[in-house]
Amino acid sequence: MRLHIAIGGAVQGVGFRPFVYRIATEMKLNGFVLNSSKGVFVEVEGEKSVLDKFLIRLESEKPNISVITSLEFSFLDPVGFHTFEIRESAKDLEISAFILPDIAVCNDCLNEVFDPGNRRHLYPFINCTNCGPRFSIVEALPYDRPNTSMKNFIMCNECRREYENPIDRRFHAQPTACPVCGPQIELWNKNGEVVSEKFEAIPKTIELISEGKIIAFKGLGGYQLIVDASNNEAVSQLRTRKHREEKPFALMFTNLDSIKSLCEVSKFEESSLLSPESPIVLLKRKLNFDNIISESVAPKNPYLGAMLPYTPLHHILMKLLAKPIVATSGNLSEEPMCISEHQALNRLSVIADYFLVHNRPIVRHVDDSIVRIINGREMVLRRARGYAPLPIHIEKLELSNPKPIIAVGAHLKNTVALTNSNSIFISQHIGDLSTNEAYQAFSDVVSDFEKMYNSNVFHIAHDFHPEYLSTKYAKSGKRKLIGVQHHQAHIASCYAENRLSGNVLGVAWDGTGYGTDGTIWGGEFFKYDGNDFNRVASFRQFRLPGGEQAIKEPRRSAIGILYEIYGDEIFKQPPVSFMNNFSDSELKILKTMFAKNIMCPFTSSAGRLFDAISALIGIRNSSAYEGQAAMMLEFAAVSSNEENSYSFNIHENEIYEIDWQMMVEEIMEDVRNNILQKVIARKFHNTMANIILKIAQMISEHKVVLSGGCFQNALLLEETIKRLENPGFKPYWHQRVPPNDGGISLGQAVIAMNKINYK
Repeated sequence: MRLHIAIGGAVQGVGFRPFVYRIATEMKLNGFVLNSSKGVFVEVEGEKSVLDKFLIRLESEKPNISVITSLEFSFLDPVGFHTFEIRESAKDLEISAFILPDIAVCNDCLNEVFDPGNRRHLYPFINCTNCGPRFSIVEALPYDRPNTSMKNFIMCNECRREYENPIDRRFHAQPTACPVCGPQIELWNKNGEVVSEKFEAIPKTIELISEGKIIAFKGLGGYQLIVDASNNEAVSQLRTRKHREEKPFALMFTNLDSIKSLCEVSKFEESSLLSPESPIVLLKRKLNFDNIISESVAPKNPYLGAMLPYTPLHHILMKLLAKPIVATSGNLSEEPMCISEHQALNRLSVIADYFLVHNRPIVRHVDDSIVRIINGREMVLRRARGYAPLPIHIEKLELSNPKPIIAVGAHLKNTVALTNSNSIFISQHIGDLSTNEAYQAFSDVVSDFEKMYNSNVFHIAHDFHPEYLSTKYAKSGKRKLIGVQHHQAHIASCYAENRLSGNVLGVAWDGTGYGTDGTIWGGEFFKYDGNDFNRVASFRQFRLPGGEQAIKEPRRSAIGILYEIYGDEIFKQPPVSFMNNFSDSELKILKTMFAKNIMCPFTSSAGRLFDAISALIGIRNSSAYEGQAAMMLEFAAVSSNEENSYSFNIHENEIYEIDWQMMVEEIMEDVRNNILQKVIARKFHNTMANIILKIAQMISEHKVVLSGGCFQNALLLEETIKRLENPGFKPYWHQRVPPNDGGISLGQAVIAMNKINYK
């Protein structure tokens, strides 16, 4: 019989065709395998019993980095194949194949890099079918060399032999190259003049790093800024030039042992560090650094963002340098990464002293991903290299009219998403759309996605907030608009990622989001069944004097809460010493703002509540970067084993209203009694977890979905999970999609699919 198989998923650029060739020839089956823009097609002929075994081996022995999402097969009449062959890729119209993310260099390639007898010894662009660039170099599907930025590098005879040999590790490894025929590196000064070429550029770069110079390093998905992590003056200089006051820098270490010498590393964290995705992993640092790492790397932060080298060039540099470096995105504050030499010289010359470049073009920017291990699972906080653009598969939908939808995400931590049949492809992290450069990058990614997947998009999903630049982008075109409420998108995102069905209680806690009543939401509870939302509970609202200024100044959230409790009395007889954080002139202005309701929007935000408590107990009055006050509150709480909590009320109005007044009053009493900050912070976290449990008990939904930026807080999430599981609730949270606004585009796409009756 003839067996016809169609395989969908991440099956291109992972050695899938050589794998099929190997088992087919081992089993003496004739036929063919080919790549298509829809996936991989296989036809083999043989006895039915042998074909059955072939099917089983396809799934059980597939390459580790491949992902099979669909495998459809049928038995047909034989046509008389004489051999088994790997055919040229098919060209067809509909594109649904996955583009694999960029994968860290594998051990086989690394062994060759450091083998003096290998022809690729110390060559910084070594790769094979098991590793190397994909998403950052592909220009179109299917994933073949002519459709990548390697198309202009003509393979030498030896590389060509490897590329065409089905049993070679580099068979159809599209970026395959060697020192004879592949890309090369150069070291430039800030005028673009060549200082050193090829391998000689690396020891010169190491010399410059050791002298405290800042290097703009052309990596896999864009430029990084690197500097000696032990040199306090160099790190401080990088902060000054990059306009990055306190936000932590990521670190790259030579090897796992060097990370373990400075950080606590669990088995789950070790697994993430060594994974093919090779993300930045947030690790608790040990107390004594012995001057190995400058305190300016992560000021007053008990965690370090650590990663291992993931490209051959990083490995060569780090092995020769033998010390940790700061490796942060090559951009000015709030701008996207530079990907070309022209961009780097124009935008980074005010930061970098030298430029280590190469001549393999980067097609699209791809940042380093960031993960945190929470409750024994990996949570992706920034989804980019190693993860994007792998899709989320929506199994329950039966598509009657599968027209693609583009979802343009939120304003902060922006990503975009594109539906294609039952898959939703999520872009790499784009960032905050607050600069012209960032907005242009966002526009480019939208266009890039549509072009990549050959999509004729008719619908565009966007946030309700009228001032989000992503919303304005959506409304500037001629596509049919689908508005999606911010917090509903959070819940739909987590629901889809966990492949849920049926009713759930959704908890959406974050900093800000535009509510359907025109106020700022952020502490919301919904009943959701996969189609319809019903808002069932929310926090008592308070005012944010100065609006968005309160995000940068948590003391404003705090005084907004105090005003909600005491009114004008806080200006006559301040209830706590906290009021001393404002000058007399500031208090006069604030009093007028409250009295006349000028620039004082109401909010139910859980994120702003975290900020307010951080300020009230003296941890942080202002934030140098988003979420800093809440993070510092979490760090304080983690250092305490306090098990008690504060009181709160729940009022039954149109929806349940969670009243935090008793909690705040008890917190202020603890402050007056000089209770340690860490104890108050822990009691507050315990209380917030108790609130979720109480609402779950009142709503009586077994499944509880937790989403929103507040659930990046490991202590809050773990305490909530523990409290929910004890009485039998089933909590769900994010793993591969960020809980923050990086997951909004996925939720928008899911809701939009339902709104236009994709059933």
